[in-house]
Amino acid sequence: MHLNLKPLCSKMRQLRPSELQQYLNAGHQPLLLDVREPCEFAICHIAGSELLPMRQIPTALPQLNPQQEIVVICHHGVRSLQVARFLEYSGFLQVINLYGGIDLWAQEVDPSMPTY
Repeated sequence: MHLNLKPLCSKMRQLRPSELQQYLNAGHQPLLLDVREPCEFAICHIAGSELLPMRQIPTALPQLNPQQEIVVICHHGVRSLQVARFLEYSGFLQVINLYGGIDLWAQEVDPSMPTY
């Protein structure tokens, strides 16, 4: 049996929240993909982000565009890193992980954002 596996060499970028804010302010329009749970998203989220919980990513792959730039977001950047790696492995070409997640976003970009 021959398995056609892609190499695990990652090209994924990671941006701190302040860097993502500058990137968005410069006119870039990536999909902001929040992979937290609905109860977390209800507490706080980045304006314009779309909720798609981590557990739903494998079945939602056909609805995502592998050519589109995607910023993956979670609470601290751990789940989003796992999802970003999965997306890369699945053939997505422009994946960015939000380093530090929504928690660091609240510290660096929006101190008025509720935290948990």
